[in-house]
Parts: sequence; C-alpha cells; structure tokens
Amino acid sequence: MQKSNPPAGRPKLVVIVGPTASGKTALSLKLAKKFNGEIISADSRAIYKGLDIGSAKPPRDVTSYKLQVIGKELKRKTFNLKTKTSYFVNGVPHHLIDIVSPNETLTLSQYKKLALAKLSDIGCQKAVPFLVGGTALYIYSVIDNWLIPEVPPDKKLRAKLEKLSVKKLYEKLIKKDPKAEEFIDSQNKRRIIRALEVIAATDKPFSQQRQKGQPLFDVLILGVKKSPEETKKIVARRTKQMLKAGLVAEVKNLLKKGYSPKSPALSGIHYKEIIDYVNKKTSLSEAIALINKNDEQLVHRQMTWFKKDKRIQWINKQTEAEKLVSLFIK
Repeated sequence: MQKSNPPAGRPKLVVIVGPTASGKTALSLKLAKKFNGEIISADSRAIYKGLDIGSAKPPRDVTSYKLQVIGKELKRKTFNLKTKTSYFVNGVPHHLIDIVSPNETLTLSQYKKLALAKLSDIGCQKAVPFLVGGTALYIYSVIDNWLIPEVPPDKKLRAKLEKLSVKKLYEKLIKKDPKAEEFIDSQNKRRIIRALEVIAATDKPFSQQRQKGQPLFDVLILGVKKSPEETKKIVARRTKQMLKAGLVAEVKNLLKKGYSPKSPALSGIHYKEIIDYVNKKTSLSEAIALINKNDEQLVHRQMTWFKKDKRIQWINKQTEAEKLVSLFIK
C-alpha cells in the first residue's frame, strides 16, 4: 500500500523496538532521563495488572518522589505514583502499564486511542515521547496510523474459538485470509482469534482492514537486538531471575483470585508454562526448558517482523543512540 506524503510540522516521536530480552527497557530509561522524556509502553503483557514478574515489567518506584527534570536543572515537585495515568521507573514516567485486569481484553483500536491520547499529553508538557516495546502491532498502529475497524469483542464467538487448538485456528484464519500470514503470528492464539472475530463481524478479510492513514508523527526508530548466542544466554538467565523473584507465587496468586488460565493475560509465555507446572502437568525443569524455547522462538518471530522495516536504525552502543536522538529532536 502507498503512503501519502507527511504533513509539515508533525510532532516528533522516538521509537525503540526489538525482540524480547534485547535491552529495550534499559536503553529507553537512559535516553528518557537524558532527554527529559516520557515512555509509552508498547508491550501486550505489561498492560495487565498483577502480571509483574512474568511480563518483565521494569520495577516501579514505590514511594512518591519530588523530582522533575527541566533542561539540566532539577526542580522540586510532588508526583503521586498511584495516579492512573503514570507508572514511574527511576523517576521516568511510563504510560499504558497496568491499565486492564487479567480477564479483560484490550483491542488494538483501543490501544492506539490510548497511546495517541498519552502522546498528546506528553507533547503539551514539552517532554520527549518514547514509544518502547516489542509488540509490533502496537508500534505500527501508532507510527503508521493504521485505520483499524472498531469491532467489539464477541464473547460467544471467542468461547467457541477458544476450544480449538492454535494450529486449527491459524489454518482457519489463513483459509479465510491468506495475506494474514504476513503479519499474524501463527503461535499467538489471542491475535488469531481477534482476527477471526473481525472477519466474522465485517465479512471482509482482516488484511484488507489494516489501511494506513496520514502519518501523525515524525519518527526516529531505533532497534536493539542480540546475537542468537547472546539471546539464548540472556533468556535462560532471565527465566532464572523470574523464578527467584517469585514467578510461581505470582501465578498461584492470579489463579487464586479466580483468573482463568485461558484468560488473555495468562495465555502468554512465562504464565502458561508455570500454570502447567502448578497444575502438575509438567515438572519445574520441563516448564523452564519450555519457557526458554518459547522465548527464543518469539525472538525469531519478532525479528522477522522488524527486519522488514528499513526505517529502523539498529543500535550497538548507547552513545550512538544518544547522538541520533539529539540530532533528531533538534
């Protein structure tokens, strides 16, 4: 599909993409601190309340702080960390984290609306916005201004589709819409069901409904990645850290609260494997091995998507990223 020429004077947006466990969070925090930035999360797991360890959310500041960066000066100002609009990490405001319950669904259209509203707020405050994450659909819905059909969830259809395996669902989707293969992950059951839901409601292929509107932002897209060897080590180390931090207890607590293992939040990596362990379907060592395998496969699928975007400037060093951001915002 062709893009129309962007209008002059668009607001600037720094985007940081990359696969899971690549270092996006660490880089975004350093850049946001240096350039008086605020971060909008583009992570389909971080949106859920109560999913902290398994979603690898950055540790949240636990007390109110008195800090606001204005240029290179520090001015005292009180912020309430329990506000619904922000989540602070090392004093840096984060948005779109902890916004829905584990049994709720956030559609792509809803995410885009929330992200655009936050970007408008950040612009009004003269801060630099950073859109950061590995959920490509979230990222591109914003930067390419996808015109997304607003189809409400169909609970009856979803219940029916949930009974099918992810393989059967994907076959069903590709039969109805062959082009969906280009952008729907064959292992992402939630996305597949959503695509089928939209097709059923509109009677049109899902791929035909992802049109691009006029670009809303002037974007700088930075990418971070690791080699396959590094990824394998980092993924294994992170899994150990999650378990040490209490991943099993977190999963048990979510199940104790009545959230179904089939809920949107708990269907993802780190949760589904530990749920099987808690339910004694696998051993802990088997769950760990499966988490690592699934994470490595996720990295491969994410990189397949991001490699297609020639706008992404892949970064090896923080200083390189700082230089690019500095030139871009000037």
